[in-house]
Amino acid sequence: MPPPKGADALCAVIDKRRQNRRFHQTYIHIYSAGRPVRLLIGLLLAFAVAAGVGLGTTLYALQEGTPFGSFTVGSWTAWPRTGTPDIDPYARALIARSGELPIGAGDGIAFIATKDDEGAALDGRCDVVVSGVTPQARFWTLTLYDPEGRLVANSLKRHGFSSQEVVRKSDGAIDIIIAPRARAGNWLPTGGTERYMLVMRFYDSPIGVASRTGRETPMPAVK
Repeated sequence: MPPPKGADALCAVIDKRRQNRRFHQTYIHIYSAGRPVRLLIGLLLAFAVAAGVGLGTTLYALQEGTPFGSFTVGSWTAWPRTGTPDIDPYARALIARSGELPIGAGDGIAFIATKDDEGAALDGRCDVVVSGVTPQARFWTLTLYDPEGRLVANSLKRHGFSSQEVVRKSDGAIDIIIAPRARAGNWLPTGGTERYMLVMRFYDSPIGVASRTGRETPMPAVK
């Protein structure tokens, strides 16, 4: 069939344009109608991701005991702000969960060790020695706890040492042997527990939030 000419050709072009216009209008209508649904799905997805990250971070902080604002010296980690009004929400939740009463910033600071200097978890079936010098403090204590923060039962009912009772070397350094069986000297029994942690508290000590030399604090080695 020969192509249209004259008025017929013009009408064919107009009809074609009308068809294209109707197609574009239909596509735009369908796209615009689906926009609220896509926006709602995007918002729900973003909310789910944010909630998952927030809850996961909180759960990790509660389980691992790693609130922000900490500093580490060797095997020991301290959170100086837990005893101040500047305590972060994660540390506040950790304290509420454990029921532990933190040391006030003006009273001292506590260090926790769950691993030795080689990175191995502290095992009550093995011998561990806490040795070296301690930071300046009027009084300090070293206490052994299970991972839940409870004292570990043992036949001697000895759970730690203090600066007033520990036997020191001639240079003032300490050697505290943490072992399941009796040892000569400063022996702290583990009761054979599989996992434990050490908490060393320093009272009336210059170490704290205002100290910028915290990481250079001379903490004892854990080997």
